[in-house]
Parts: sequence; structure tokens; C-alpha cells
Amino acid sequence: MGKSRPECWRAIVASAPDLTVFEELLGLPDETIREVLNSWGPGKFDAQLILDGKAFRPDGKTAATLIPSAFGLAGVNNHTWTGSWGTVTYWNAFVANLEMHGQGTFFDPRLDDADKYPIASRECLGHKRDAKDLTTGKLPALQFYQLAIPAPKAPPNSYDHQAALRGRELFNNKANCASCHVPPIFTEPGWNLHTAEEIGIDDFQASRAPDNRYRTEPLRALFDTQKIHKGGFYHDGRFATLLDVVNHYDTVFKLGLTEDEKNDLIEYLKSI
Repeated sequence: MGKSRPECWRAIVASAPDLTVFEELLGLPDETIREVLNSWGPGKFDAQLILDGKAFRPDGKTAATLIPSAFGLAGVNNHTWTGSWGTVTYWNAFVANLEMHGQGTFFDPRLDDADKYPIASRECLGHKRDAKDLTTGKLPALQFYQLAIPAPKAPPNSYDHQAALRGRELFNNKANCASCHVPPIFTEPGWNLHTAEEIGIDDFQASRAPDNRYRTEPLRALFDTQKIHKGGFYHDGRFATLLDVVNHYDTVFKLGLTEDEKNDLIEYLKSI
């Protein structure tokens, strides 16, 4: 399969002979910028680095996040892990204008917050308007295409069908997963965002977003843990397995799940 496009971008930028643009933007020397880029690792990207300059988390690990899935977004409101940035078409405009430096128009006055986004504020990134706009006209078709990409279906032999049936009952009742991951889109219809406290994790990545919240992720293609989720689960891959995720919520919400129930719930998650 090769590298993902964001991973290719990271590798290309990290090996570029001249990083003067980044040096001037971030106020960092060449060697530090290369260190930051190479710290991301496969399947991760930090789109917000050019906004706030935060390259690492307080624990010293990279501030980059896993690349969100591009499929199964029909019916899903906010996009990206900290979805308060906006919808799919917002992120397309952000990437086209601020990441890929296309000629176009991009407006987001939230980036004027000098305390939260010192680089974006200084560079007026929320008020980009080029004399010739070559990107805006392409955004509707791109959004239409992305929303039409279906989520991969779980192969019949990728999960235990009987266990999945029991797991579905747990998902909708005792485990209470469906209160946020509402079938069949498996996220909340509407404003699908939650504070870090609500889901029992730290707020580092959430605090980099305008509304300081995390998105309720649509549960898609969880059967393919070797490829799609090889980087782990959650925005930064902090949970290596689905069992780790289930154990987290079992502890945070005091669900009292037995080991057999956890297994059944995981089989259902793999079947979605």
C-alpha cells in the first residue's frame, strides 16, 4: 500500500534541503523542525502546528494525531478528532489554503486569538484572500465525493457472529455506548462534541481546538485493526487495542462489565 499521503508530506518536508519557510513561521532552527517532523511517525500529522506552534505534548510525546478516516462521513456533522474546527468542507478549505498553500480564500476569525493561536494570529491565516481563487470552486465536488465514500463492511469471517449479537445488546443497553454513538451513523446527530472530562482523558488536544472538545468518533471498520487502526485508537493512538478502549470506559463510567461481556462488545464493534 505504501505511505499515506500525509505521511508522504511529512517525509518530503522533513527531507527538504531548505526549510526557511518553516523556520520563519515557527521561529525554530532547521534541525529542530526536522526533529519535530520526524517525531510524528507513520499515519500521523499535525495540521495545527502552523497555528499554535505546539510540537509536543506535556509528556514529551508528539502533538501529531492519527489521520481520521475519510470514509463513512455521510450524516456526520463535525470532522476531525477535535471536531469544533468544522465540517468536511471546512477542513478541505483549511488544508487547500493553509497546508497546501493553494491560491484561494479562507476565513476563520477564531484564528485571531493571539493567546491560543499566536502564529495564525500573527500571520492573519484566518483572513486569506488571494487575487485569483483557484480552490473554492473545487470544494463542492470534493465534499460530494468524500461524503459518497462508504465505510468498508466487515468480512463475514472477521468476527464472531453470535458474540456480536450479544454485544449489540450490551452496546445499546448496559454499556450505554449508543447514547453517544447513535446507530446507524454511530456518532451523535447534531453537535457531536464532548469535553475531555466527559470521556475521562486529558484535554491537551481538545484545548488546541476552538471549543475545547473532542468529537464522538463514528465507529467504522473497526474489524481491520491491522491496517486502518494500526496506529491504535483515539486521536493519538493511546489505546493499542479495542479491549483497551472498552476497559477505559468500563472504568470511567463504572459499567461493571464481565470479561465475557467485554469480549462480546468487542465482537460487535468489529462487526459494525
